[in-house]
Amino acid sequence: MSTAEVQRTKSTSGEEKSDQSKTHDHGHDQKSHDQKSPDQIKDIQTDHEHMDSNKVEPPKPPSVGSNTRTLTLNGHVGFDSLPDQLVNKSVSQGFCFNILCLGETGIGKSTMMDTLFNTHFDSTQSTHDLPGVKLKASTYELQESSVRLKLTVVDSVGFGDQINKEDSWKPIVDYIDNQFEAFLQEELKIKRSLHTYHDTRIHACLYFVAPTGHSLKALDLVTMKKLDSKVNIIPVIAKADTITKAELQKFKAKIMSELMTNGVQIYQFPTDDETVAETNKTMNGHLPFAVVGSSDEVKLGNKMVKARQYPWGTVQVENENHCDFVKLREMLIRTNMEDMRETTHKRHFELYRRNKLQEMGFSNNDSKSLSETYELKRHQHESDLQKKEEEMKQTFVIRVKEKESELKEAEKDRFDTLKKQHTEEKKKIEDSKKRLDDEFNQYQQRKLQVQQQQSTLGKKKK
Repeated sequence: MSTAEVQRTKSTSGEEKSDQSKTHDHGHDQKSHDQKSPDQIKDIQTDHEHMDSNKVEPPKPPSVGSNTRTLTLNGHVGFDSLPDQLVNKSVSQGFCFNILCLGETGIGKSTMMDTLFNTHFDSTQSTHDLPGVKLKASTYELQESSVRLKLTVVDSVGFGDQINKEDSWKPIVDYIDNQFEAFLQEELKIKRSLHTYHDTRIHACLYFVAPTGHSLKALDLVTMKKLDSKVNIIPVIAKADTITKAELQKFKAKIMSELMTNGVQIYQFPTDDETVAETNKTMNGHLPFAVVGSSDEVKLGNKMVKARQYPWGTVQVENENHCDFVKLREMLIRTNMEDMRETTHKRHFELYRRNKLQEMGFSNNDSKSLSETYELKRHQHESDLQKKEEEMKQTFVIRVKEKESELKEAEKDRFDTLKKQHTEEKKKIEDSKKRLDDEFNQYQQRKLQVQQQQSTLGKKKK
């Protein structure tokens, strides 16, 4: 016979006895109250009024599981099939997983995605002359056995290609926040449909580190620090076949030391599950993974393997003596994919959600209801609108006065200019008139002289 545990709240008769005792005491107090003197009665009434003025908090509900006991079933019930029901429902709905590939152009992000999922994604080669960083998301439907996976690969185009890399992280943070905001808006709808909603939140960020062999770049540290509270970061050393094993071990230790010194929190594979705790603990010591990607197959012996051929030899992608690709695939896909989905929802999205709701006026210690908070925010919004309206009115009045002053000043300048022109013209006319008068007087004098001369000549002829 199968057994299961059920929980049931115990009811005790002690509480009823306590209530009866309180009722008896209350009757006794009432009787003694009737026998009090007037002064004592007045003091008692004052005490009651003081008690009534204090705010009485409602009683807290009992904690779940505080008064429970375990029972044994007498026969098979059937709820032991709940895990199977959950699995069947999840398989029928399918799963989604979103990966952000972050790294410099040409570092091998697309090749690594093709190698990880053993397929060829239609990705186009990007140029190095983009003015800024852009994110390109591509969604694919994959199926393995009876499990369907909706995979979204987000590629960072142009990351690290600019001369000024100061704000290269900003488009990435904005994209992640936008996906959180879209999910939050869907969650806050009155009529939600989260089971059909396409979740675009980033579940894992593969940060491709250039195989310099020395240390992380400043851009890498700044970007990972901006992202560590928003996404699960898994740093990987790209093109690890370009440096020696000794240099690789020193490079790994240097990267982890710099991340710890700068307070960058990368994703740690969980060790709370006993079935994978030992494996995850071991793999945490191998971070960052040094990987090599390739879609080409090479014949070694009697089998075909994915590898990269060089004049000096062949690097096998799935050979753990050559690189950490198998470790990355095991940790990212086969062991911890669901944990990354869960961590994204319960940690990163919950942090974003809490900050957003606090901005909207909600608080953990606030007992206000949604309607009260809405009314409060509405009044605040109306008050802000009134203030802005008053500010706009004042600004409008000031601008009108400034315009009037400008017009008056322009009118005064024009009047002064016209007055000056009028004065100059008047002076010119007066000068011309004076000159004409002088010429006329000279003409009259000459005319008089001529007449006198003619008169003198006529007298002489006679």
